[in-house]
Amino acid sequence: MNTNLKLLIAVLIGAGISASGLYFFGNSTEPEVISAEKKPLYWVAPMDSNYRRDAPGLSPMGMDLVPVYSEGADNNQDGPSAVTISPAVINNLGVRTAKVQLKALQSEVKTVGYVQYNQDQLVHIHPRVEGWIETLYVKAAGDQVKQGEPLYTLYSPQLVNAQEEFVLAVDRNNTVLIRAAKARLKALNVSDGFVERLQVNKKVMQNITFYARQSGVVDELNVREGFYVKPGTSMMSIAQLDEVWVEAEVFERQAQLIEVGLPVTMTLDYIAGQSWRGKVDYIYPTLDAKNRTLRVRLRFNNQDHQLKPNMFAQVSIHAKAAEQQLIVPKEAVIRTGSQDRVVIALGEGRFKSVAVELGRSDSHNAVILAGVKADDEVVTSAQFLLDSESSKSSDFKRMQTPEATTSVWGKGVVNSVMADRRMVNISHDPIEELDWPSMKMDFTVADSVDFQALQAGQTLHFELTKKADSSYMISGIHIMDSTHMMSEAQNMATVTGTINSINKAQRTANISRGAIEKWHRDPATMDFMFAEHIDLSSLEPKQQLTFTFSVQDGEFVIQRIDTESSMRTSDNSAMSSHDGH
Repeated sequence: MNTNLKLLIAVLIGAGISASGLYFFGNSTEPEVISAEKKPLYWVAPMDSNYRRDAPGLSPMGMDLVPVYSEGADNNQDGPSAVTISPAVINNLGVRTAKVQLKALQSEVKTVGYVQYNQDQLVHIHPRVEGWIETLYVKAAGDQVKQGEPLYTLYSPQLVNAQEEFVLAVDRNNTVLIRAAKARLKALNVSDGFVERLQVNKKVMQNITFYARQSGVVDELNVREGFYVKPGTSMMSIAQLDEVWVEAEVFERQAQLIEVGLPVTMTLDYIAGQSWRGKVDYIYPTLDAKNRTLRVRLRFNNQDHQLKPNMFAQVSIHAKAAEQQLIVPKEAVIRTGSQDRVVIALGEGRFKSVAVELGRSDSHNAVILAGVKADDEVVTSAQFLLDSESSKSSDFKRMQTPEATTSVWGKGVVNSVMADRRMVNISHDPIEELDWPSMKMDFTVADSVDFQALQAGQTLHFELTKKADSSYMISGIHIMDSTHMMSEAQNMATVTGTINSINKAQRTANISRGAIEKWHRDPATMDFMFAEHIDLSSLEPKQQLTFTFSVQDGEFVIQRIDTESSMRTSDNSAMSSHDGH
């Protein structure tokens, strides 16, 4: 009995151990879930990509540092202005895109104008003699007249005398006198029919009636019955409405699109749904000095006389299609006071804002002269939100190929030296070439620079060179601290350069100098001062010269100019210029 109980207990204990072992080993084979939180590579200042830290904090301008993750490093090929938006956000924003197309822009110049009489068909009525209007057959401007209808009757002593002379010549049957008297009557605008009747009936008329020389409408009626008129008096005008002019104005920037003969479409508000087709008849040679607009004369057929002078019209001048250019929808362009931009869709939720150079545009499309390529995808809706997000870190430049490195010089004070990372923190003065204000920034120091010479508190000139990732590193230094001044021989260099500009009053010049081998300096454009003993009278912009300069208290001072070499260079330039002519 005791033996059986012991066996039962042993079996139960073994089963428990086996179950525990199976449970333990079974669980150990399941995949282990590790919650690994994504960690930033580093933190960077929003306004200065050179200011980097290993932990969160504030930038020198008091802004929170921004974390940079590994996927950001993987997308460096998109440039620093690229942003990534989740598909859900893209859908909520309603982002739409369109391709950059290579095609010709069909321009249409829209403007306004006023209907006018065709001045080529406008006849002005003036008397040839002094006299009084006895009868006026037209009563108001706008009256219709036909060719040969009477306009007015005039009493003039000169006309009476001319008739009497003609009758006297006829009575004497003197051919010479008849011919002379008839010519005088015609010169006084008397009709041929009146002269023939006078020659037959020999009856002198006190009042003579004058007739319309063409059909049309009366314009500018300036006389009434009883008016005294004389040569030079503008009595009335007769204009035709079968064809009219439209005087329009176009902006100065559109003047190059306008050519004589271009088709024109015109509409008027008072006749809805109807349009007229005409052409450009004449382009005036001068611009309006106040409005900066160019006057253009358009010609339209008006057989039904619907178009009236002084009517206000909207016109569209259809310019010729230009050569094929890069075209984007007009709504894709973001215009600012100093820059035009578009947002490019890079794919997989990535977007980038780039600066573009705009050309001509119409009501729907705009020409892009630089900044995009054919078949690029540009955002046409919600681009302002994407541009705002992209602008936080954007360089607004299209980086098709890496830009050539450039260098500039700055002046500042060393705040701290970080030997472990080969970096220095400098409070620098404004740098105009980079549009930088006075700031406190961290810079990496190139291997070619003597890092041991840098100490906190030093005042120095430093050369910044742009790297491929658009950051700047210190590639050269001139320390102004007395403990690190160079010897006189080391402190002076002779170099050849070209004067870009010179201020003789302040004894300064901007010179593009060549390389300085002993300092391992590449060619650069710098400001120099002239020592007091240097004669500046013969120096001019664009002149090449060989000069020796020194570094004094951080300034570059020209101590000597090789006159013979400079004159030889100037003579060679003059001879080259002469040979070119």
